[in-house]
Amino acid sequence: MRLRIFRSAAPLLVVGLVFFNGLLVTHSADAQQVTALRQAIAEAASSNDALATFYRERNFEPIWTTTEAASRRNALLTALDRAEDHGLPVSRYDADLLRATFRDADNPYARGQAEVLASRMFLQYARDVQSGLLEPDDVVSDIVKDLPRRDPLEQIRSFASSNPHEFMRALPPSHPEYVRLMREKLRLERVLGAGGWGSTVQAGALAPGDSGEPVIALRNRLIAMGYLERSASATYDATLQAAVQRFQNDHGLTADGEAGADTMAEINVGVETRLGQIILAMERQRWMNRERGDRHILVNIADFHAYVIDGEQVTFETRVVVGHRDSDRRTPEFSDVMEHMVINPSWNVPRSIAVGEYLPQMRSNPAAAGHLQLLRGGRVVSRQGIDFSQYTARNFPFDLRQPPGSQNALGEVKFMFPNRWNIYLHDTPSRNLFERQVRAYSHGCVRVHRPQELAYHLLAPQEEDPEALYQTYRRSGRETQVNLETPIPVHLVYWTAWITPEGRVNYRDDVYGRNTLLWQAMLDAGVAVRAVTS
Repeated sequence: MRLRIFRSAAPLLVVGLVFFNGLLVTHSADAQQVTALRQAIAEAASSNDALATFYRERNFEPIWTTTEAASRRNALLTALDRAEDHGLPVSRYDADLLRATFRDADNPYARGQAEVLASRMFLQYARDVQSGLLEPDDVVSDIVKDLPRRDPLEQIRSFASSNPHEFMRALPPSHPEYVRLMREKLRLERVLGAGGWGSTVQAGALAPGDSGEPVIALRNRLIAMGYLERSASATYDATLQAAVQRFQNDHGLTADGEAGADTMAEINVGVETRLGQIILAMERQRWMNRERGDRHILVNIADFHAYVIDGEQVTFETRVVVGHRDSDRRTPEFSDVMEHMVINPSWNVPRSIAVGEYLPQMRSNPAAAGHLQLLRGGRVVSRQGIDFSQYTARNFPFDLRQPPGSQNALGEVKFMFPNRWNIYLHDTPSRNLFERQVRAYSHGCVRVHRPQELAYHLLAPQEEDPEALYQTYRRSGRETQVNLETPIPVHLVYWTAWITPEGRVNYRDDVYGRNTLLWQAMLDAGVAVRAVTS
């Protein structure tokens, strides 16, 4: 007897023999169940374009609810069980609910519902753990990240054709920083479960030579944090001073070994707060879950430092000054590509600065801001006879430019990565600001403490003697563009928690208040700080 199978664009009907849940069945009632299952899947998936397309492509055959799919189900459920390890909200993809739905799926309609629920949870979890829970620019407009979101249809197609456990393990960032943060998160959860770091220090400030109960409290807290070996000393001695210095280095404080007001405030921060910073740091790493460039520049706004990184190794670092705390001057977070540097640059004054700062000065005194040229249509014009009092921010018809020179606002070099904010790295004649602990004073651009050395470092791969080349151009006094043969990715980030390859956990202040907004958004999404007691 020959088996005849009829196929159409509609769900598959088989006359005679059919396979259902991986088993050979022989009754027309079973064939009706197959049809009912496919219809249930089609109905449940219809409200999600990616899933509707995915299941239509496979004639509404299930990927989760067949007997052969046990490994796939286990891979998903295992990942969902561990979602909180990644600082993700358990309620967003409820593994227990999915288990119960699988268990109770005793008819075609229920199986169809379980099938699509599993696919929805997979897509949600995969998106969140791979590229972030939040849309950061919805929370903070100055965060303009091109998140590495993957197309959901391609995501589930790839999953369906891959080893499920390997696929799920590959979803989170593999960057060493993410792995270190995750390890620290799990450690702090155990610390929290054990009661934290003990009592806070009840003193406004302490210094070497002090003694008494506050010093004992400081000693005990630093011991609990891992900065000091166990000791019975009640005196602020050299050993305690060295421990305070180590703490200060890890928290971006002046490392003088004195527990002043700023240091004491950081020492008294609780484990819960630090856990929140670590979880938020993991979210920020997910936003960057893509190739960063074998050589790239990382500007950490919150740390007031810039780094050149080659193959995950820091090969150059420098202090920087970033945008002022004022909302219209804060340095944004974004990524771009550095294409060239300009030696002896002119400063083309941004319109906002020209009309917001210099125009009021010139209206009061036409000779004010005499170091700036007046341009109209790209040509320099004389100030003589111009009545600046007739102009407002709306109708001011001129551009302002400062020619190259020792007092140029950009110093002797600027590093260009064209972007819509006109943000770049540059030198500055205002050198005193680099000695301050908090360096948020610019109009948004990033002022570099060691600009010449940075130029030499960036030119080294393409020039035999980068210093000689640079100095030749500098001494000419002429504005000179030097192209980089290999453009370099630049990432402006705002990391208030990170861990060095040597294992040093670093924290920084939330100078722009971005953490407060982002953390509230994560709490609203269901993220929680947990304590682990075993």
